[in-house]
Amino acid sequence: MRPSVFYSLPLASLLFVAGSAVAAPPQTATLVVEKMTCGTCPVVVKKALTRVPGVSSTTIDMDAKTATVTFDPDKTTTARLTQATTEAGFPSKLIAKP
Repeated sequence: MRPSVFYSLPLASLLFVAGSAVAAPPQTATLVVEKMTCGTCPVVVKKALTRVPGVSSTTIDMDAKTATVTFDPDKTTTARLTQATTEAGFPSKLIAKP
């Protein structure tokens, strides 16, 4: 007869495994966007931001020259958001991140 063997993982390992499955909650950031001067500009900015992996929603305010972006912080960063708008021809800066 084979003896029964019971393997036990340390509690810290179980906590690590359980904790790694939890995704970070979405974050919202507001960017001030430069050079938006016509009706096409917000469309270009929105398209650039929605192409960034992890972005779930984008709202552009042409009058205030802002973009409010909701994103998964596990997949992207605010630096990547400003990089996307800058590469599209519209430099931006982070003004609010709750």
